[in-house]
Amino acid sequence: MTALPTRKLEAYRYADIDALASVWSELSAPERVEIAAQQRLQQIWLPSGDEVDVRRVEMVLEPGAAARIFVLNNATRYGRVELDVTLHEGADFALYGANIGGGNSTLEIVTTARHIAPGATSHQTIRSVLGDKATGSFLGKIEVAREGQQTDAEQSVKAMLLDRGATANAKPELEIFADDVKCAHGATVGELDRNQLFYAAARGLDPVSARALLLEGFIAGLWDEIDGDDQGIADMARKALKQVAA
Repeated sequence: MTALPTRKLEAYRYADIDALASVWSELSAPERVEIAAQQRLQQIWLPSGDEVDVRRVEMVLEPGAAARIFVLNNATRYGRVELDVTLHEGADFALYGANIGGGNSTLEIVTTARHIAPGATSHQTIRSVLGDKATGSFLGKIEVAREGQQTDAEQSVKAMLLDRGATANAKPELEIFADDVKCAHGATVGELDRNQLFYAAARGLDPVSARALLLEGFIAGLWDEIDGDDQGIADMARKALKQVAA
C-alpha cells in the first residue's frame, strides 16, 4: 500500500484519517470487476458490521453491459465506499446508496464514472440520514471523454439532518470534453417536516416511531429497482433508521 492519504487529497477531504489509519495496512488493492459485453450485474453491498468498514471497487462495463449497485453504509465509526466505473459504448450503470449514521460516525460514498465511449448512461442516487454528530459525504465525479458523445449522466444527492451537530457534505463534479451530452446533478440538505411529525403523532405514533417512519419514506425508493428479494438491505436500513431516530 502507498502512504496513508491526508485531507489535502480531494477524495479524502472529509475522511476520518485516524480511523482509516487503523485499517490502512490491511487494505488490498481495489477489487476489480469486469462485466462482459451485453451482460447484466446486480450487487447489494451490506455493511460488514465492523466499526471501520472500507470497500474499494474498480468496475469496467464493456459495450452494452449493465450494472446496478445498491449500497448501505452505516459503520459505527467510519464507513467508506469507493467506486471507480469505466463505461464503454452503450453501457448502463446505476448506483443507489444510503449513508445512515449517528454518534460520531463518518460515512462516505466516493465515486468516479468515466464515460470513454458513445451512448453510455450513469445514474447515481444517494441519500443520507445523519443524527448526533455524524458526518455523511458524497463525492462524485463524472468524466466524459471526447469520444463519449450521447452520454446521459446524472447525480441526485439528498441528506436529512436530525440534530444540529450532524453534517452533510455533497461534492458532485462534472468534467466534460464532449459536446453532445446530457449531464446533471443536484444536491439538497434538509430536516424532517414538523407538520408531518405532528400528523404522525396525532395518529398515535410515538416520536421515535414517527421519525423512523418518515425517514424510511425518505430512503425507501432506493431499493425499488432491485430484481428479486430486497428484504435484507431494506430490513437493515430500517433497523439503522430506528437507531438514528431514537
